[in-house]
Amino acid sequence: MYDRLLVAVDQSEVSPRVIAAAKELASLSQGQVWVLHLREREFGRLGLTPIESDEEAREPVSAGVESLTQAGIDAHGEIRETVFGHAAREIVKDAQEHDADVIIMGSRGRSELTGAILGSTAHKVIHLTDRPVMVVR
Repeated sequence: MYDRLLVAVDQSEVSPRVIAAAKELASLSQGQVWVLHLREREFGRLGLTPIESDEEAREPVSAGVESLTQAGIDAHGEIRETVFGHAAREIVKDAQEHDADVIIMGSRGRSELTGAILGSTAHKVIHLTDRPVMVVR
């Protein structure tokens, strides 16, 4: 059973389903959940600039933690900064730091070919981590 869950969310339409999956798993084990959002920054003329506002970064984490807490689940939110393209490494690192039993995250549903060419964060996490990954579509 999964007692410690790391849940990676963003502003995509799949994030509520990711939280629902985490809620279901955590309620089975009375587990602890960390809801993580990585606020990506990209290189620009002024150095590293955020891709999203503080509010945009907080919204999926706050909504996820609130939903889980209302269901009686011990949930914590975390927003971390990362450079664009390094999200997978940061998710894996966070899972190690929290000693998570499973990583739960979404997929934007790209085709196999597109995913292979562009690389998806979920695909990278699966290959970088030593723990189970649940990908929600």
